[in-house]
Parts: sequence; C-alpha cells; structure tokens
Amino acid sequence: MPNILICDDEADIVNALKIYLSDPDWTLFTAYTGREALDVMARQEIHLVLLDIMMPEMDGISAMRKIRETSNVPIILLTAKSEDLDKISGLTAGADDYVTKPFNPLEVVARVRSQLRRYLTLGSAVPEPEVLLVGSLELNDQAKTVRVDGEPIDLTPKEFEILKLFMTHPGQVFSPAEVYRRVWHEEPLGAENNVAVHIRHIREKIEIDPSDPRYLKVIFGHGYKLEKGGRK
Repeated sequence: MPNILICDDEADIVNALKIYLSDPDWTLFTAYTGREALDVMARQEIHLVLLDIMMPEMDGISAMRKIRETSNVPIILLTAKSEDLDKISGLTAGADDYVTKPFNPLEVVARVRSQLRRYLTLGSAVPEPEVLLVGSLELNDQAKTVRVDGEPIDLTPKEFEILKLFMTHPGQVFSPAEVYRRVWHEEPLGAENNVAVHIRHIREKIEIDPSDPRYLKVIFGHGYKLEKGGRK
C-alpha cells in the first residue's frame, strides 16, 4: 500500500488535502515544515510527497533537494499563483509536477494517481519481491503463506503483515508505535501493547525457543528487529 506525505505549514490546507485524498488505496502522513518532512521520510517508506514551497525552518525547494540526494520518489509542489519563478526553480531542481492553490480536488487526486502509477508500475520504484527469505523463514506475499524450515506456519492477517514488515527490512529496528502505524495504518494512541502481544504470538509460531529467539529480537529501549541471518 503506497504511503503519501502531505507537507504544508498551513493546517487548514493539510486537513483539506487529507479529505481530498482520503482513499483506502493509500496511507497518508503529514508534516508542517521541510524539516518535519525529512524526519517523516527518515522513519517511513514514502512513495509520493505533496510539498509546499513557502514554509518556515526549511522551505520546500530546500527540502526537495535533500530528498533528491537519496530518493527519486515523486514530488508534487504546492504553489500559489504568484510563485511562477518558484515553480520553474522547483521543476528544475527535481519536482515531478505542481498544483496551484486554491486546489481543484479532482485535479489533486488525478495528479497523485498519475505520479503513483508512473512510480510504482513503470519502473521508477523497486518492487518488493513476491517471496521473502531470511534464514529459514520464507514468506510468500502473493500466496500469503509462511514457512519455517520448509514447514507451513499459520499466521493471522495482522501477524502476517508484522512479519512481512520485518522481513522486508531485516536488521532494521522498529519501535512498537512504528509497527502499529505501518500495520494498522493509524496512530497507536496507547495501543502499542497490541504489537507486543502479536509479536509474542509470532515468536511462538516461528521460533524453536520463543524465550531465546533466533529471529525476532527485542532491542531494549528501542523496539524490535528481525535478525538478518536468524542467528543469535
């Protein structure tokens, strides 16, 4: 499921865009400065950015240049009618498109869908492999199956998505709140304990000794990670 980042220093514009782009086909994240946008992208896998040009702390053009150092994710600039020179400099600096305030909701949605389609299906993004392998763990995303040492394991849908998250990012540490955001697609608001319960159940199914796991490790004070080689 694609993740879209909306970044504008005006809360009313962010809220309006969240309404326009409300869709089960993707997940929305928000930021209110260029620096906040970079922080979100450091924590999340983002597939498209809607980025205002005029913002405090770090403007949209500067934030976009930082993003372009490491990512070719589509960036749609949010501009005012009077910012023609900024539109030109933004497109020159690496923006993929722009929309002008006040927004036409249908235009915003159309441009977002067009850029996501190009990015996800025409080769700009690296597709996730259908079968993930970490040690003796094998996860088939299309068939929704998991095997350990060749033996099938029965996981619930949420357990499957949690394990898929870790197997897609072996060695990366995720906090309980981050796991909840990525799997439940909402803010945890104190529900992080659900993650611990699900991870305990996953361990009981994939580990030889759940109390001394080979795969799903606790990183105290930080969260969990999947050991790349399935070794202690």
